[in-house]
Amino acid sequence: MDIARRIDHAMSAAIERAQGRHGVAPGRLAAALNYAVTPGGARIRPTLCLSVALACGDDRPELADAAAVALELIHCASLVHDDLPCFDDADFRRGKPTVHLAYSEPLAVLTGDSLIIAAFDELASAATRPEDALRALALVRLLARQSGMPHGICAGQGWESEEKVDLRAYHRSKTGALFVAATQMGALAAGRDAEPWEELGARIGEAFQVADDLRDALYDEEVLGKPAGQDAAHARPSAVEELGVQGAIRRLRDILGGAIASIPSCPGEAQLAQMVRLYAERMTPVAPARV
Repeated sequence: MDIARRIDHAMSAAIERAQGRHGVAPGRLAAALNYAVTPGGARIRPTLCLSVALACGDDRPELADAAAVALELIHCASLVHDDLPCFDDADFRRGKPTVHLAYSEPLAVLTGDSLIIAAFDELASAATRPEDALRALALVRLLARQSGMPHGICAGQGWESEEKVDLRAYHRSKTGALFVAATQMGALAAGRDAEPWEELGARIGEAFQVADDLRDALYDEEVLGKPAGQDAAHARPSAVEELGVQGAIRRLRDILGGAIASIPSCPGEAQLAQMVRLYAERMTPVAPARV
């Protein structure tokens, strides 16, 4: 089974469990859970996680699948919360109305909360054998650290309320944290040390944020599938604001240039490097649709 099919299969099963299909559960909230995770988008974080696990041997596929799904559930939860009126007040996400518009603001809050809880439940449930328990515990702890404070995605959102923003720290938390989690959790799921994989995740995460800043500044809503120009509209820090368009493009290329070189030695190093190259090509903005 290829990576995309593994992710789709595992995500579908996780959402069914979260919805409680075999018991009594609130129907609209159950429907909102599925709405929040479909369509799946690029799913670059779970793909990166499974790619690292495969490169490291993938000796516990169940743990690797759970790690990938947990990452995607946390990411989707963060998008639901980011779109709320108290944050971005966005009307569209991935080409359709945001969860708070489709289901109401209270249900959007509950949807995000439920997806976060489901993420950790997936990791805990994947340890079906006693020998897997320590790996699962390490995965839970790593994901918790990269999701909360002081350096996880909650911290990234928190930076937007500060008067003076450290752009590198902001990017590291808001976007980079889950990419670090992706590479490290992939390694952990396959029984490898997580620490050597931090740099690769951090570099890809920073590159992704710079690319996102460029897309937000250069493209329109039709291309993005979500509101454009949000960084400027909300006075958020961005690479384009700090470096200009050309400076941000140069920064993106510099980051990506170092990402491949940072891949730790592993059996699937060459295949993983090729995957990173492909994502680098997709990540780099082409001619802008608007200026």
